Amino acid sequence: MGDVPNPIQVQKSLSGVDYPVGKDRLVEHAKREGADQRVMDALRRLPDRVYNGPNAVSEEIGKLD
Repeated sequence: MGDVPNPIQVQKSLSGVDYPVGKDRLVEHAKREGADQRVMDALRRLPDRVYNGPNAVSEEIGKLD
């Protein structure tokens, strides 16, 4: 697809998140932080589960295509 954002962009948008955290909370936090559309779209496409840290989020985003 090519719409996967750079992991650094994603982590900037998630700065300050208290892990572990669910997908919905990640999306809400990124929106409050002013994440761009590519980041928001990627977060919305993540599996609906609890993420234990930023590496878990980056790993799942890396699987998106």
